[in-house]
Amino acid sequence: MSADQVRADDLDQAAAVFTSVRPRLFGIAYRMLSSATEAEDLVQDVWLRWQTTDRTKVENPAAFLATTTTRLAINVLQSARSRRETYVGPWLPEPVDTSNDPYLGAERGEALEFAALMLMEKLTPNERAAYVLREAFDYPYGQIADILHSTEPAVRQLVSRARKAVTSDKRTPVDAEKQRELLTSFVAAARTGDMAALEKLFAPDVTSWSDGNGRKQVARKIVIGARRVAQFLQAMSWFWGGVTVEFATTNGQASAVLRQHDGTVYGLVTISASADGIDQVLWMVNPDKNTAIA
Repeated sequence: MSADQVRADDLDQAAAVFTSVRPRLFGIAYRMLSSATEAEDLVQDVWLRWQTTDRTKVENPAAFLATTTTRLAINVLQSARSRRETYVGPWLPEPVDTSNDPYLGAERGEALEFAALMLMEKLTPNERAAYVLREAFDYPYGQIADILHSTEPAVRQLVSRARKAVTSDKRTPVDAEKQRELLTSFVAAARTGDMAALEKLFAPDVTSWSDGNGRKQVARKIVIGARRVAQFLQAMSWFWGGVTVEFATTNGQASAVLRQHDGTVYGLVTISASADGIDQVLWMVNPDKNTAIA
């Protein structure tokens, strides 16, 4: 066998190994960054690094690739936070289509829904990494310590702090069927600007977030309170006349895809809800973030 054939076979094997763990790598990167676009770029960077790595010295390729992904994600997250300081209006996670893969490469679905991703924004990069690896992928504390160049007791503290931060403000969500039912009722009431119907659906302290990064006719402040959110939606009831709605599954929950007359995606709206009613209305209408659903 020629040297070229040996190199080709070696690269084919490297590609096979990478492909087998790629869903997990993307799942880690997405939960770390809350951006499918940035996660895809990062996973591509991991692949390029894997090609040039001396793979004969790698005892556990899956662990090596997960470590590389996590460390790169920590670096990206640190720079991403500084970029978000110039973002116009509220910043929301970039939605991902989970209709075929509800867990997005994880053993469990933790840290995937929008509400969880938004709460994770409060964490330090290392806390977020430890939380994602433990809660979503069930990594042993010792392995997380190796990935983060830390100790097992320190990692246990990271996970504990992160868990408290993520769950302290989080209410017990309704099940998937009820969430879809509430979203359907919300869209119907919002279309007609029915304030009474909307207020009945809302928790008293409901918030409405609109992520448009400066897009025209998109709210740049969070609207708070059942009455104010209902008034806000009544005032924008004109919007629905030029929009068709189809339902999709993004981030493990029902969402409404908003299409314009020409079929292009204007954006996406979803809700989170508890026993008190809808507590968050999330409008993702930044065109750069809707490629996954377009």
